[in-house]
Amino acid sequence: MKMRVSAVQFDLRDVNSFEEFRRQVVHYVRNAAEYDAQFVLFPEFITTALLSIGGEGETGQPIDRLPDYTEQYTSLFTGLAAEYGMYIIGGTHVTRKEGQLRNTAFLFGPDGTVFTQDKLHITPTEKEEWSVKEGDGVEVLDTPFGKIGLLTCYDIEFPEIVRMVRAKGANVIFCPSCTDDRHGFYRVRYCCHARAVENQIYIVTTGTVGSLQRVDFMRANYGQAAVITPNDIPFPPRGIMCEGEINADMLITADLDLSLLDEVRQKGSVTTWRDRRTDLYPDWK
Repeated sequence: MKMRVSAVQFDLRDVNSFEEFRRQVVHYVRNAAEYDAQFVLFPEFITTALLSIGGEGETGQPIDRLPDYTEQYTSLFTGLAAEYGMYIIGGTHVTRKEGQLRNTAFLFGPDGTVFTQDKLHITPTEKEEWSVKEGDGVEVLDTPFGKIGLLTCYDIEFPEIVRMVRAKGANVIFCPSCTDDRHGFYRVRYCCHARAVENQIYIVTTGTVGSLQRVDFMRANYGQAAVITPNDIPFPPRGIMCEGEINADMLITADLDLSLLDEVRQKGSVTTWRDRRTDLYPDWK
């Protein structure tokens, strides 16, 4: 079984209307469709561009206005997934649940399915400056290509949650991210590599690039898309199948051969998934 994936290095820029944002999203989806991508990943916090609409002077709207755009956001991506017959991970969007803000990843299926996964680990900036609350649990999504997981940025830095997602059957984890400098970027990137080795899975990740001049805490972005593999003989030695140019406005595309994961789990140079000690550290309780 193979699946073709694209990942967007989304160029965050101030916009004056939802229509401007829509046109930018459509451009990337059409680009991915030209490569016959079956899954397309957008980065974390792409809808923060909408906070630059209106506002006064150099200051955009506050973060708690983002949930007001949820209907337009979901309508846009649901329509594109159906039109182009692909699965679209629409990055993350700030939602409101039970009066509290959540950082929610969305996957839109070509059949109209909408799957959501709240970010489980919240960074100090999200928590202290934006009052975002962590999610309550993790699930995987069954697709015609097998089970996949959605873990957002900081989540990938916690080995336990990735182990749980793999134990639930996921072979591919999509990791939308948003980091503002090299330190944050490499924390996420190196952890993606570690999780791919530990669990013998593919990780597709990408981040925002560009800047929002009118939105606090989104004024700088440092990002790069990558398709990351286990480090074993069927895969590239560095564990990088494909990667973009850092901070460029672009997308990348790669084919994932899921059968290779079964192969390395059974008879790889190391068999980290098979050799885990569940008697000492269970996958979940």
